[in-house]
Amino acid sequence: MEATRPASRILSMLELLQDRPGITGPQLADRLGVSSRTIRRYVGALQEMGIPIEPTPGRYGGYRLYSGFRLPPLMFSADEAIGLVLAIIAARPQGITSVDHPAERAISKIERVLSPDLARKLNDVRDGVIVPSGLWDAGAVFPDPEILTILTHASLTNHRVWMRYSRRDGDESAREVDPYGVVALFGRWYLHGWCHMRKDRRTFRVDRIRRVDLLPDEFDRPADTDPLAAVEASLAMSRGWQVAVRVAAPIEDVRKEIPRALAVLEPDGDDHTMLMASADDLEWFAWRLMGIPYDMTVIEPAGLREAFGRISDRLHAIANRR
Repeated sequence: MEATRPASRILSMLELLQDRPGITGPQLADRLGVSSRTIRRYVGALQEMGIPIEPTPGRYGGYRLYSGFRLPPLMFSADEAIGLVLAIIAARPQGITSVDHPAERAISKIERVLSPDLARKLNDVRDGVIVPSGLWDAGAVFPDPEILTILTHASLTNHRVWMRYSRRDGDESAREVDPYGVVALFGRWYLHGWCHMRKDRRTFRVDRIRRVDLLPDEFDRPADTDPLAAVEASLAMSRGWQVAVRVAAPIEDVRKEIPRALAVLEPDGDDHTMLMASADDLEWFAWRLMGIPYDMTVIEPAGLREAFGRISDRLHAIANRR
């Protein structure tokens, strides 16, 4: 991250030079949070790149770009534009949509240098993809931008899609889906909707969709649709071991301790909660459950009780070691 900051500051300085010709070195240093010496180094670097910066007279001296010089417009590929906007959306505080917020101003600047068709697609992605704040993986691999934009457009306009989908085992199927929403979670993209082949709601990995076509058929979205909650529940139940644990606390208290993508919670009486989940590693899951500050009873599997036993033995040995 540190290595990218000088490049980011140099780009910011170029923007300041274009917007405020004659801006002084101290003013640039103050705006960018660096020393005047660093500003002079940045000016030298830009001049070596062929960008004509000239000093302006005055007590403190200033800088301007030669008259008539403007930076060429940025050219983004679909992958770059969609990836950049999704990263900005993920970094902004959840629920922020004001045009005065820096993230929204940055997105608007990007849209202004795009072709009309790519700008429309980008707008669909911005409006149609749910990215929970803080749940973005910096190592995410972006899906096919054309597939992503068709899905988000279909979700926003309530149009059915036809798609060819590849399962984990490689088997492919063609199906029609009413797309309720697209969610980016932990570096993956998911589509949640009604699958007409299965006659039920399903969650699909977008990177496994090989082809998608927009259909003229429209659908009515159910009133209780919550794509984010549905994807989180699907992820919680998609691993190898199926887990059920009864927790001695109300559901609203347990939810504060357990992410939605880790477990599905249901009330079990007035003061208990049934925790349902799945796990590939029962010992890891036992360690995770130990963070819940309430009594609990393992319903299934027996292997989870055994994992708690092994952890107990290990902690006992550590506590008694001299």
